[in-house]
Amino acid sequence: MSPDHDRPAAGVGFAAVLRAHRRAAGLTQQELAARAGVGVRTVRELERGRAVRPQRGTVDLLAEALGLTATARTRFIETARGRLHDPGAEAGRAEVAERFHRTIALPPPLPLVGRDEDLRDVAGLLAAYDVVLLIGLAGVGKSCLALAVAHHVAGLFPGGVAGISISDISAADDILAGTASVFGVARAAELGERCAGEPCLLMVDGADRAPGATTAALTWLRANAPRLRLLVTSRQPVDLPCVVAWPVAPLDVPPPGAASSLGELSAYPAVSLFLERLRQVRRHPVEPAEVPVLGELVRRLGGLPLAIELAAARGRVLELTEILDRYGHRVLDLGERRPEGQTLRDAVAASYRLLGHTDQLALERLAAFAGRWSLDLAEELLSGAVHDVEAVVDRLVGLGLVGVRATGPLRFRLLDVVHDFVLERCAKGGHLEEVRTRHARLFARLAARTADDLAGPAMPVAVLMLDHLLSDLNAALHHAAGADPSTGLLLAGSLTRWWRFRGRDREGRGWLRRLLDDPRNAGADPAVRAWAQLGAATLAIEHGEGLAELAGARQSLETFTRLNDVGGQIAAHTCLSRLWQAVGGYDDARRHADAGLFLATRTGRRRQVLTAHNDLTWHDIRVGDLDTARQRLETVERLAGEADDARLRAVALAKLAEVARLDGRYAAAVDIGRRALELLAEVGDPGQRVRVQGTVGLALAESGGAAEAEAIRAALADAGQAADGTRAMIGGYLALARGERAHAAKLFESAAGALLGHHDARDVVEALVGVAASTDDPAGREPLLAQLDEVCQRGGLVLLPRDRALLRR
Repeated sequence: MSPDHDRPAAGVGFAAVLRAHRRAAGLTQQELAARAGVGVRTVRELERGRAVRPQRGTVDLLAEALGLTATARTRFIETARGRLHDPGAEAGRAEVAERFHRTIALPPPLPLVGRDEDLRDVAGLLAAYDVVLLIGLAGVGKSCLALAVAHHVAGLFPGGVAGISISDISAADDILAGTASVFGVARAAELGERCAGEPCLLMVDGADRAPGATTAALTWLRANAPRLRLLVTSRQPVDLPCVVAWPVAPLDVPPPGAASSLGELSAYPAVSLFLERLRQVRRHPVEPAEVPVLGELVRRLGGLPLAIELAAARGRVLELTEILDRYGHRVLDLGERRPEGQTLRDAVAASYRLLGHTDQLALERLAAFAGRWSLDLAEELLSGAVHDVEAVVDRLVGLGLVGVRATGPLRFRLLDVVHDFVLERCAKGGHLEEVRTRHARLFARLAARTADDLAGPAMPVAVLMLDHLLSDLNAALHHAAGADPSTGLLLAGSLTRWWRFRGRDREGRGWLRRLLDDPRNAGADPAVRAWAQLGAATLAIEHGEGLAELAGARQSLETFTRLNDVGGQIAAHTCLSRLWQAVGGYDDARRHADAGLFLATRTGRRRQVLTAHNDLTWHDIRVGDLDTARQRLETVERLAGEADDARLRAVALAKLAEVARLDGRYAAAVDIGRRALELLAEVGDPGQRVRVQGTVGLALAESGGAAEAEAIRAALADAGQAADGTRAMIGGYLALARGERAHAAKLFESAAGALLGHHDARDVVEALVGVAASTDDPAGREPLLAQLDEVCQRGGLVLLPRDRALLRR
């Protein structure tokens, strides 16, 4: 029989203690599992209370990963073995309370919204540890949570549950005298005997108001009344041995677009609290039209209960839209002084004043972040100013000034009210521009480091990271464009591929043109300027305006050649090849494609070789050599798959689908195109997706799949002008299949006009073939055929068998 056979199972008690320690350490379940060297499923099952008796080795690994030492480690292990009480089981037994006739010298608990998990976890800590500290920003709800916890666990403390509040004039003797009074004894010296028989609990609210006196008094209590457990609230750490700190975080707020109904929105604790307080000051309920405003307002309040209560109080005279308009961007201005003499700005300032100089400096620089950030980003931003950034961030998290909500590296964020308050101080101190310039330069360096990863196997991860940093990238660009244009040019020039993949080609080109045209950038680093010129041309091709950037693309090639930058030369040749291809300049397009292939082959750049072959298929199609184009693309697709390059493989599949369509293999074109779309859904590039959708739609229209083709044509309406030519072409084939030749001719003519100068001269030829094939009048057909012949000659294009067959109909 096991030595532990007659001991109770760890159960819910250890689940709460483990979860509490993990959250107090700021770790996710995945991070704790990785640190401990155990499976994340093990951590998950333990926190759910499903692992009845965890192995001792597992418990030891978890304790080590959590950094538990001395008494805390011993209590953690004892709780795991079931030797300590389970608060979830005992606190709920009314008969226990009646049996011990406990004394509760506390006011009744206030309604607690959105803190069920906190309540359970802190109760679990109190069952296992002697001193539990609730720490966080003023106004976050520490006192309310502590009061609720004290009532919740009263059954575990038959000797009595009482509370005292610390003021800024409290001395240690005052605190001890107050403690003696609430436990019904005359002097502090009698507390040891009073609390010796049965466990007692003392709630100490506001230890930070007199930290020295509180520490001295609580130290005395720990030495002279060891059975007295302490639940302490504070805005800063308390210097006591074996104290377990529990950060009290703001309430969860809904993310943008999280809910469409009031019921769904009310599931978020911050919204629930706002609605509860709003009902106290206005009678009519929130209307459906107010739901989006409610969500945005609560997000701006950052989940801070004090801010929520102050904003809801404005509902007495203001509608929700008015509260958002007046205070949405100046939350710190909410409300007049409350009865106890505290405003929201006072609350944040009180916590800010508790910081040392180094922590204040770090917080001011961290306030430049517009969204979530990682420890690595913080270390780079604070480099040279703060020695131990990890320790500073740990202190700021512990004080509740920095929140840890998300998983993964980008999990830190300043609370909105803290962010606004600190930026105010930076502005008043005259160093806001310096803070924002440092931030912009950080993101310029980050974007430059990431640029190479935006091609090849690393692309999905790199794109996703930049997506998460969108707010900071925009903030950096806006600041740098005005205050530090050379940094802005580096940042914008490094984001070209990301803008393209996300379909933001016009926005990106706008930034690049603004920065390239800025006279302050005339003497910028030649390589940086060349990449920016190339980026503007690449993005312009996406929306059919590549010719306007031809001079800049040529200059970039000259610069890269002069600098002997082979990678830049290959990129410039590729861009120029595609640019000339879009406007029908066959000779120039082929010359640049061959030059790019030569350089890539000579220098052993495998991906660039594949990209060059991918581009050269257009020239195979141009001369009607579909077999060579298909073989070349199949090789590119295979090698890209072996290299795990999802985007290059998707582009190769997209062109294979087009080759199959031009060869009259419509079923194959649809199948290959849909495979390409699946890959593109993962890697982005909306422009490429639109082109593949067009290929599939055209193949369906030409092969009798009218209903599906019409559905794709309707879907392409959301793509805007970029898809107008393709939509018209699909419509032309559908009309031609129905025998509506005059209507088909109009649609093909419209397609030719929309496609001229966009992406591929071959598309214009196909549209003109459609116009001619739909025109029955010989007199009207002759000039169309002459125009078609001129376009083919100018672009070095030949008609494919399918084109000639269509013209003979």
